[in-house]
Amino acid sequence: MHPRVEAAWKLVPKPVQDAIASTVDRAKGVTPPPPPLPDLSRPIRMLVGPVNYAGQGYRWSRAVESTGEVSAVNYVHAGNNLLQYPADYTVTWRTAEHSRAWQRSMLDAIATNYTHVLIEACFPILGGMFSGDLRRQTALLQERGVRVGIVGHGTDVRLPSTHLESTPWSLFVDSEDWVPFDLAEKAVADNLAAIADLDVPTFVSTAGLLVDLPRAHFLGVVIDQEQWINDEPLLERERIRVIHAPTNAHVKGTPLIVPVAQKLHDEGLIEFIQLDRVPNHEMPAVVASADVVLDQFRVGDYGVAACESMTAGRVVLAHVTEQARREVEGHAGMTLPIPETTPDTLEHMLRDIAVRRDHYRAIAATGREFVRRVHNGDFSRAQLMTHFLSA
Repeated sequence: MHPRVEAAWKLVPKPVQDAIASTVDRAKGVTPPPPPLPDLSRPIRMLVGPVNYAGQGYRWSRAVESTGEVSAVNYVHAGNNLLQYPADYTVTWRTAEHSRAWQRSMLDAIATNYTHVLIEACFPILGGMFSGDLRRQTALLQERGVRVGIVGHGTDVRLPSTHLESTPWSLFVDSEDWVPFDLAEKAVADNLAAIADLDVPTFVSTAGLLVDLPRAHFLGVVIDQEQWINDEPLLERERIRVIHAPTNAHVKGTPLIVPVAQKLHDEGLIEFIQLDRVPNHEMPAVVASADVVLDQFRVGDYGVAACESMTAGRVVLAHVTEQARREVEGHAGMTLPIPETTPDTLEHMLRDIAVRRDHYRAIAATGREFVRRVHNGDFSRAQLMTHFLSA
């Protein structure tokens, strides 16, 4: 929901909101699903939700289950899972936000069956209970004996005013057509204040977010490497194939890089392909067919798409700040194999790749090992066990 629309909706009294949403659900034949249950034979039982951005709630759940001590279940609001990432439990936003019966049953299910809850992106785990008040929901769960943690995913904890200082290409430089700066600043500031007040174990999915949450633990994104490994040749075409698959064009910096890529495409140096909302299960074949993947150029960080492309053995270009590089390289014990590239240097980098192919093949060849060290689930499992589940 756009922040301005959301702000207007919040002016409607909560009972009226609930009545409207319930009427819509009934008209659509929606029946609230029963809450998800873990394997009660496991001593540690964790619920993760409710956003599953890039499938990470599901991947973190599978990572900790490999210990044999943990049963983990992730859930997601259907509207947050448009690219069809796997999830254990899906519920509509209207149900979570407006069904009092669902909220009560979810609370009872968590208090009775789970030992831990990992809240994603400061989204209320109990939907609209207490009008979505994260503090009150957390306190209620803690009163019922449940240990609560929080994981920041990205724009939920990336403070615009701080990010503007980190990179001249910040996604907040010209964000009014995407998310109005003042609304984003307030929303994130509120989230950071809530996290500070709650003082629970806190994680961030990517290293750049430690700028805003310096006391948090770097959790790292997780991918299933087997899905992405291939034996396709690299940089053997006369005209190298370059792809860009933005999930959000503004955040990825698409308008800043497409003119450059299109220029080189028209010149005949590269074959540039821009993709739009390709389902996740189709992406391994798409990435394997490329030579170069253009990731993101405004955030100053890297995430799931870059890890998938590195595992696929492709050359990945992105803008990653020195802070983020130092953090991940310290955990990996090796250089991040993403050559630093900005909108200003992209043309030079693509021309250099076309000329020095062996050099970039060597860089790409280290990608799979880098991902194995930090992003195959082992590192994330250790972080969760050490700082949350076994603490």
